[in-house]
Amino acid sequence: MQILHVYKSHLSESIGGVENVVDQIARSTQKIGADNTIFTLSEKPKKDIFIFNGYKVNTVKKSFEISSNGFSLKAFSIFKKLSMDADVIHFHFPWPFADLLKFCSHINKPSVLTYHSDIIRQKVLLKFYAPLKSYFLNSVDTIVATSPNYLHSSTDLILNRDKTIVIPIGLDHFSYPKPKPFDLEYIRNTFGVRFFLFVGAFRYYKGLLFLIEAGRYVNYPIVIVGSGPIENKLKSLTLKYGVKNIFFIGQVSEEYKSALFTSCYSVIFPSNLRSEAFGVSLLEGAMFSKPLISCEIGTGTSYINVDKITGLVIPPSSPKELVSAMTFLWNHPEEAHRMGKNARIRYNQLFTSEMMAKSYLDVYRQVLKNSLNTR
Repeated sequence: MQILHVYKSHLSESIGGVENVVDQIARSTQKIGADNTIFTLSEKPKKDIFIFNGYKVNTVKKSFEISSNGFSLKAFSIFKKLSMDADVIHFHFPWPFADLLKFCSHINKPSVLTYHSDIIRQKVLLKFYAPLKSYFLNSVDTIVATSPNYLHSSTDLILNRDKTIVIPIGLDHFSYPKPKPFDLEYIRNTFGVRFFLFVGAFRYYKGLLFLIEAGRYVNYPIVIVGSGPIENKLKSLTLKYGVKNIFFIGQVSEEYKSALFTSCYSVIFPSNLRSEAFGVSLLEGAMFSKPLISCEIGTGTSYINVDKITGLVIPPSSPKELVSAMTFLWNHPEEAHRMGKNARIRYNQLFTSEMMAKSYLDVYRQVLKNSLNTR
C-alpha cells in the first residue's frame, strides 16, 4: 500500500514535535505493510529524493514563506505526480499550502488528515484562510485527532466530529539510542544526580518565560535542551535575573538526549497555550519512566500526564505553581518514583508505536476500501 505523507518540513532538517510524529508514523507503519513517501519542502535540498529511517523522502525547494507557512511553485507538479502513484494521501495539519495543493491538483484519492494543532496565533490571516481550510477539512475522508482532549476542545474537530477518530501519538522506545556510559557520567558530574529537564523548541507557547521566572525561587538544577525564535530573549532574561541553576545546552544528538532522559529526575513541560496540542517530549518523559509536570491547557498534554497519577498538572502561566510542583517532587522522592512508574505504565497502555501503526494501517485500509466501493 503506497502512502504519501504531506507536511511542510521533515525531521532530517527540522527538529520539532510534528516532524518527529510524522517520522514515527512512517517508520512504524513501514514495518507492517505500508510503503511510505514523505513530500516536503526544504530550504536547501541536498537531494530531491533520499531514504530516511527506511522510508522515502521527496523534497522540493521552498520558494518563500509567510507566517511560518512555506510555499513552492514547483511543488504543484511534483505533488500531482506523487499523488497519482499513491493509494492514500496522508496530510498533516496545519500547513495551509497543503490545502492549496489539494485544491489545485484535482486528485481524487483516498485521504487521511492528522490534525496536530489548531492555528492559534495568526488570527488576521486565519480570516482569509478560513474558506480554504473549511474546503480542505470537508474534502478529506478521515480526520485523526491525537487525543480525546483535543477532539473535545477544538472547534474544527467538533464541526467534523462525524468523520474524526482518535489515534494517540505513539513512540518506539527501541528506536531511541542506548545512552553511552561516558555521557551518563558526564551528565551526573555536570548537573548532579537529580535535575529537571525540558526538551523542545523555544517558541512563544512553551511557557519557558515562566520556567525561568520559577527558576529564581528554587535551587534545583534545570536543564533546557533546544533552540528557537525566543532563545536570545530567554538567555537575556536568565542573565538579568542572575539565575545560576538553569543550563541551556542547545540542540543535542539523539544519543545524548537519551542519556538526559535516562538521567533526569523529572520532565517539566510548562507549555501554557493551546498551540501545544500534544507534547512529544512530555511523552518521551513518560516512556523513560519520569514523573511529569505539565499545565492544564485543554489539550493532549493532560491525556499523557494525569494529575497525581503520572505527575502533577498545574494551572498555566504560573511561576508560583511551577515552584510548588518542582518542590513537591524534589521533597517526595518516593511519590516521584511512583508517578514515574505510572507514567511508563500509561505509555505502555496507550502510546506505543505498534498501537499507533496498527490503527493508522486500519484507517488506510478502510478509506481505500470505501473509495473502491464508491467507484
